[in-house]
Amino acid sequence: MTKLEQIEKNITDLGPDDFKAFAEWFEALRAARWDNQIKADINAGKLDQIADKALADFRAGKTRAL
Repeated sequence: MTKLEQIEKNITDLGPDDFKAFAEWFEALRAARWDNQIKADINAGKLDQIADKALADFRAGKTRAL
């Protein structure tokens, strides 16, 4: 059995309270990893072109209030 298969089995075997706690922990982990990836992309300049386009559209009046 692979490590992933063992993890899947262990998760499947959790009771309702433990599964809820696991799900909350896992979602927090996913969010933290997403935040870290976005920060890394920003620091690497990967979003600069998108930001520049958005600002140009805003300055050109091509946006609307939400």
